[in-house]
Amino acid sequence: MDWNRVEGNWKQVKGKVKEQWGKLTDDDLDRIAGKRDQLEGKIQERYGLEKDRVRRDVDDWYGMQGW
Repeated sequence: MDWNRVEGNWKQVKGKVKEQWGKLTDDDLDRIAGKRDQLEGKIQERYGLEKDRVRRDVDDWYGMQGW
């Protein structure tokens, strides 16, 4: 997976991230700035999920985007 595409297009991508994980605030998304580890950490924090589960969820979400 080439997460660099997400980082490079974060302004466009963050709307899709917010659709998937609506508990993330605009401030969260601005701080994350496309960094996968920060996104996963914030999802863990907001949703109370385990790290492995979040990693799978992000992988699944990324795969569905068709990038």
